Amino acid sequence: MDRIKAIWKLGGKACAVLVLSAWSAAAPAQLLGSITPPLTTPAPTPTGQAAAVRVTVIGAFPTALADTGTLAGAGDARNTSSLTGSIPSLLAGEVLQAATIGWDDQVDSEASLASLGMTVAGIGISADFVMASATAAAGSGASGASLVGNLAVNGAPVSVSGDPNQVFSIPGGQIVINEQSATPGGIAVNALHVTVDGVADVVVGSATAAIQ
Repeated sequence: MDRIKAIWKLGGKACAVLVLSAWSAAAPAQLLGSITPPLTTPAPTPTGQAAAVRVTVIGAFPTALADTGTLAGAGDARNTSSLTGSIPSLLAGEVLQAATIGWDDQVDSEASLASLGMTVAGIGISADFVMASATAAAGSGASGASLVGNLAVNGAPVSVSGDPNQVFSIPGGQIVINEQSATPGGIAVNALHVTVDGVADVVVGSATAAIQ
């Protein structure tokens, strides 16, 4: 009987040690499991692009002059320029320039050209200077602007109001002056957007900026 009692005592102690060991191992895991990791906010992604001219002619590949391409991310800056540029039988200009730059919290893009002369479906369009700019900033939205100097259609002056999305009708299509449209986290601005149905789509001075 003494031996049996001793075995029971030893068994009880062993069980107690096992219970304590199991609790000791589980306690840190329980404590870790109760800790909620801090929430992390993804860094904003800047996107931007600018081009002096973008043209789509029905039946032909799209063409661009002085196009920066798309920003690779924060810290990237792209610019391109040319003293002259042309698309045969359609458009010519001088001092073409485009630039876009992105930071962690802001994007700025701008495109311009001088001495614009183009003919779309027999309609002559000219301007001394064309420029578009776009800015997007984290937490404060986006804004854009255009400048079009001495715009004329078939030699007749066109009054530019400066308001966004001013429309001027032309045979078979339209010219949108200071075209502005919202994009996810930003804005797209086209200083001049000429469309003639079934013929061509021409943008002069294009700038986009966004922070997402």
